[in-house]
Amino acid sequence: MMLSQLPPEATMQRAVRERDRSFEGVFWLGVRTTGILCRPGCPARTPKPENLQFFPSVAEGLAAGFRPCKRCRPLERSGEAPDWLRPLLEQVERDPSHRWTDGELRAAGFDPVRVRRWFRAQHGMTFHAYLRARRLGSALGKIGAGRDLLHAGMDAGYASDSGFREAFEKLFRLSPGRARETRALTVRPLSTPLGTMLAAATEEELVFLEFHDRRAMEAQIQTLARRMQAHFVPGDNAVLQQTAGELEEYFAGTRARFELPLAWPGSDWERAVWEQLLAIPCGETRSYAQIAAALGRPGASRAVGTANGRNRLGIVIPCHRVVRADGSLSGYGGGVWRKRALLDHEARYSGRSQ
Repeated sequence: MMLSQLPPEATMQRAVRERDRSFEGVFWLGVRTTGILCRPGCPARTPKPENLQFFPSVAEGLAAGFRPCKRCRPLERSGEAPDWLRPLLEQVERDPSHRWTDGELRAAGFDPVRVRRWFRAQHGMTFHAYLRARRLGSALGKIGAGRDLLHAGMDAGYASDSGFREAFEKLFRLSPGRARETRALTVRPLSTPLGTMLAAATEEELVFLEFHDRRAMEAQIQTLARRMQAHFVPGDNAVLQQTAGELEEYFAGTRARFELPLAWPGSDWERAVWEQLLAIPCGETRSYAQIAAALGRPGASRAVGTANGRNRLGIVIPCHRVVRADGSLSGYGGGVWRKRALLDHEARYSGRSQ
């Protein structure tokens, strides 16, 4: 699988100018001045080129803070949602922060299985993955959109501080009173060829790095906040800038080992497993059984898998390099397709990476 998922920018700009519908499903565009996510063939007024940001999927656009256009309806492959689903989409847009349960879907007249199947077929993600992306985008989007998110005067404050704080607190379940009593972890989104990642760091160490649509994202955030007695604030710092730079080098095939300062609070067992992950060379894999044996507990493959899944520093602590004994791929928080893409990428470049 190639990591680059978008056509050349000049090609996408031309497609937008010409409203070329042949690019439907190839890319989506966000308009920074309005915060709207559109299709290439959207009939609305053509935005200025400098105001556009391009995405390989609807989920990426949502995570960057854009909301779906009401004219071209980017959530719907044909531009028209089925009649049975439209009321649900309208309710989600009225309150993106609401956490729908299967029970609530049934009470509102929707079959949860049917909803999941539609989102998977149309967008390659479940309804709950869409909701997670929408919540994250709603929070981050309060202070901007996409790559300009963290360049709008971080030190001077945000254009919509109260609105962002409210949305951010919904995502991270943090009250202002508690925030005053805990240490701050600075958080920002990072763009990668495999999707947006959310990174958090102190002034000295990276503490969190995960894909925005990871299944256990919010549970991981809450565990980290509890263990570090910390709260999250949007912004940027030197550690996050170093993280962005090293990730860019990694995906370019010029970096095989990260040099980031790390903090990884966990149990003794979890930390021992994570140490083993760091010892796996780029371009190689280990089985759960091999790691358990290396730790002197040959029957602890399942416990290794549990600790592997609790890793909060994706890619940097390479839990994607752990496979089944037969070499097949098992679950990965960022999706098995990303695990395969990362392993293929490392196999391709490990021979000449520094």
